[in-house]
Amino acid sequence: MLPFLKKFREDRRPRCAALVAAAGSSSRMGGINKLLEPLDGVPVLVRTLTSLQLARQVDEIVVAVREEDLVEISHLCRTYNISKCSKVIRGGEDRVRSVLLAALEASPDMELLAVQDGARPLVTPELIDRVVTAAVRCGAAAPAVPVKDTVKEIRDGGAVERTLDRTVLRAVQTPQVFEASLLKAALQSAVEQDAPVTDDCSAVERLGKVVFLVEGDEENLKITTPMDMILADAIIQDRKER
Repeated sequence: MLPFLKKFREDRRPRCAALVAAAGSSSRMGGINKLLEPLDGVPVLVRTLTSLQLARQVDEIVVAVREEDLVEISHLCRTYNISKCSKVIRGGEDRVRSVLLAALEASPDMELLAVQDGARPLVTPELIDRVVTAAVRCGAAAPAVPVKDTVKEIRDGGAVERTLDRTVLRAVQTPQVFEASLLKAALQSAVEQDAPVTDDCSAVERLGKVVFLVEGDEENLKITTPMDMILADAIIQDRKER
């Protein structure tokens, strides 16, 4: 049994901090800050933070934002009573550095770190809790959904190299949850070696660690383009009618 698992064989629940990556440039949103855009009257980031606030397995929230957004996002946390938010900090020049800075600002007694995209406003407290519970068992876990489209690998110029077997492919979402010291070591290594990691699982995988995937949620979409806002709003309206 892994030392991390042995540590928590008893009933005590490990404490978990959520690290919210919210320092991106929103480059594909036509110049607007997608995190501050209203989604059915509530800012995108606030919806994300509210789900973390309601998640039973999350004890603390640290938000990494752009320097120009520090005051406004701090104000939003107070306005919407995100009481678990202990700090709103200035992020780094890229996602890896932003998450690392947030990890270093989390309280030292946090045994798990859950990395959440600020732009996933439809994540549910139930999904968050499920992934954290999985990470307690295995040390590294993330939600994922099956890939629906056929995926092709291409060469320069657009020529198809090969068609990938989509039955073994998964689209990974957030939160991605890790034992705290593992995530910090993985991010630090990625920064020092300037590794091209696209998510936090990739950083951990570079160290040879296994990440386990749990069932994600098709509605847990990431706001990237204006079309995603339309889809997210439609999902919210559908949830109201259920």
